Amino acid sequence: MPQRPQRDEAALRAFVEDMARLLGDWGFPRMAGRVVFTLMASDERSLSAGELADRLGVSAAAISGAVRYLSQIAMVTREHVPGSRRDRYRLVDDSWYEVTVAKMTLLKTLADAAGEGAAAAGGPATPAGARLAGMRDFYNWVQERMPTLLDQWAEHKAAKAGQDPPAPTPPAVADPAVRPW
Repeated sequence: MPQRPQRDEAALRAFVEDMARLLGDWGFPRMAGRVVFTLMASDERSLSAGELADRLGVSAAAISGAVRYLSQIAMVTREHVPGSRRDRYRLVDDSWYEVTVAKMTLLKTLADAAGEGAAAAGGPATPAGARLAGMRDFYNWVQERMPTLLDQWAEHKAAKAGQDPPAPTPPAVADPAVRPW
């Protein structure tokens, strides 16, 4: 019988902290990053708030705020434990893909805002207008290509799993309620 690979708990704790720091540098709330990567590094499908707090050495209040935020951006879901007042938290299946799809509308919002800024700055013939028009053009370009990229990922993932690919991703529509991280 093959032996189960050994986990290096110290290395996993360092990984969680490094990833939380990296996402924090990008504006993602640090505690939310610690929680999401603790869930990612866990062999259990879900963890309670107490288990998360114990693993991270923080208070239940810190976990509460982090899982609330992660739930709002659709990375974590809460599962009620039948016959208990406790909940367990788990990553949404394919959470990075889902968050990327949800944030696609932000690209359109950024492009539109940059276009308005370019016009207000006197158009692309001015130095400020040219910078802002470049930003607009970049985000329009990325947004146009993102559905194809996401579809290619879904096809790649399905092929690895021996499944049929999912339906294509529809183009994003700007949603003013969408915020970055």
